[in-house]
Amino acid sequence: MADRIELIGLEAYGYHGVYEHEKNTGQKFLVDMVVWTDFSHAANSDSIADTISYVDLANIAVELVQGLSNDLIETLATNIADKIIELDGAMAVEVTVHKPQAPIDYPFADVRVVARRSYKNK
Repeated sequence: MADRIELIGLEAYGYHGVYEHEKNTGQKFLVDMVVWTDFSHAANSDSIADTISYVDLANIAVELVQGLSNDLIETLATNIADKIIELDGAMAVEVTVHKPQAPIDYPFADVRVVARRSYKNK
């Protein structure tokens, strides 16, 4: 399983967090995705129908970031990963959700969580 699709730094605005002001005001979230798949059929056919579209990956993540509010970004990352692993051809996925404006009273570079999913029977 050496082939992968990577989508890095996808930005969307959402209302996730445990604090009321996070749910009311919202904030920017960044999502990184790595999806392991097999390119051999797509490479031979040169057809988008034979691969996982990075546009579809972006749509899944943005829909969930902009959708229903979650208290935890762990929940958000898990929901994105669970939806992507169900795509035809997805063997494994790693989703990182960044919360660069997390309510922390100290200087920090990033807050991120990572959800990984893989299925042996795909």
